[in-house]
Amino acid sequence: MLKKTFAGLLVAGTAWGLFSFKGDGSERYFDIAKNLDIFATLFKEVNTYYVDDVAPSKLVRTGIDAMLKSLDPYTNYIPEDDIEDFRTMTTGQYGGIGALVGKRDGRIIVSLPHEGSPAQKAGLIIGDEILKIDGVDLAKKSDNEVSKLLKGQAGTIVKLEIKRFGADKPMTVELARANIQINNVPYFGMVTPDIGYLQLSGFTVDAGREVRNAVVKLKEQGAKKVILDLRDNPGGLLNESVNISNLFLPRGKDIVSTKSKVADWNKMYKALDEPLDLQMPLVVLTSSNSASAAEIVAGALQDYDRAVLVGERTFGKGLVQMTRPLSYNSQLKVTTAKYYIPSGRCIQAIDYAHRDADGTLHKTPDSLRVAFKTASGRVVYDGGGISPDVEVKEQPVPDIIRKLVSKNYIFDYATRFRAANPTISSAQTFRLSDAEYQKFMAYLNGKDITYSTDVEKALDDMIKKAKEDKHYDEVKGDIEQIKKKVATNKGNDLIRFKPEIVELLEQEIVSRYYLQKGLVEATFNDDKNIVAAVEVLNNPTRYQTLLTTSSKK
Repeated sequence: MLKKTFAGLLVAGTAWGLFSFKGDGSERYFDIAKNLDIFATLFKEVNTYYVDDVAPSKLVRTGIDAMLKSLDPYTNYIPEDDIEDFRTMTTGQYGGIGALVGKRDGRIIVSLPHEGSPAQKAGLIIGDEILKIDGVDLAKKSDNEVSKLLKGQAGTIVKLEIKRFGADKPMTVELARANIQINNVPYFGMVTPDIGYLQLSGFTVDAGREVRNAVVKLKEQGAKKVILDLRDNPGGLLNESVNISNLFLPRGKDIVSTKSKVADWNKMYKALDEPLDLQMPLVVLTSSNSASAAEIVAGALQDYDRAVLVGERTFGKGLVQMTRPLSYNSQLKVTTAKYYIPSGRCIQAIDYAHRDADGTLHKTPDSLRVAFKTASGRVVYDGGGISPDVEVKEQPVPDIIRKLVSKNYIFDYATRFRAANPTISSAQTFRLSDAEYQKFMAYLNGKDITYSTDVEKALDDMIKKAKEDKHYDEVKGDIEQIKKKVATNKGNDLIRFKPEIVELLEQEIVSRYYLQKGLVEATFNDDKNIVAAVEVLNNPTRYQTLLTTSSKK
């Protein structure tokens, strides 16, 4: 156990008297005491003389949040009321019904019941609208308020009033809450007869064990190669990133080191266990939202040339946080160190310690990223995240699809489809027919699918500028012609972007029957990252070449 460090300061008018101003830090401690004194007296004056009543707790919370925000986004105050939510984030456990629930068009909708959860066992399905929880009307409740109503001690009963599409009237569902464990590996399965795939969505307690079990089962199913999907993984517990890296790296290897201004907290984390597999070809999928612990795993495997990285450059969070206890059962989550992966690089993208006068932050420009070398001599770079060995750029989302998703038309149509079709083929083989797509287009008749394209926005800016410069009358005819062509093209967007829309419809529909598993398997043939990973793994020569070729900045 680390020794307790200076834990807190007493906020009082005489706080400065609590410190002994000796040694090199005397001026700093005097400054701390002085400003605490100023804050205490200022707060007293505001509370006494401000024209309206002030809420002390709210006012101080605003001050605390603003102070911590000026440091970085990851240093946060956690009041007692939020401790349970924070514990869920780190352990993946909570008492509840086991379903993702959120607001859509002002309605509280079940988005995904977890397999084997009380919600699924009670018959809740995607698209169900929750009207009441234990008699409490949800019409004006926020997502957070709904979450608190659904959560509770395992074994307690909760009654839900549900409105289901196609049903004549609402129904009451009674179910017992349970201890819900959010899996770090929500899915694993076979992409091809010899390529396994596992999705790692978090790094809570036992993430390493879950990945180990998934890889073992994939090998039992015939996997000779594996795809580890870290896309959109925000990170979590540092020690779990070490455990997962250790599965594919030899015992004794350095995985990650942390460097702090508190010397006792500088530490090197090594692979302590015997690895699971050192030879099996491995591809790691990354995205711009892969962060923190996910970057440690991706970076360690890249630095030892153990895996080929496919996808996008990662987020670039090279900072480590720990929690410190505060009074009244609250906590502080504070950034205490930077981490460095085996090659010696820190992949932190933003330097929060140096801001412009207006507070603006900047990412490390590519020109200033420093070169490091992997175990085999490949050149890799620090700052700005981890660059993949095979880049798969994210495709821009067409405006028509943004509209269909934001208005929940695809989600709602899938709910209708499920009500009309009791069964479908397997998740990987289901395909939406042309006739069914025509039904979807008919469903959209009379609905709001208006939107402004980037071209139309540019034309509006051009018109505004032309009028300011008094040239509009001269170009009006040309602009009108362009607007007509754009309008005609927009009218055909449901046909032009049919493949992309069908892909989303198929995924949404499949999820109605096969839940999380179906949602993943429905993407196997369309996901450009998975397709690229399969191509790399099926080409041993290219795989080996990528492990000896330097990555781009």
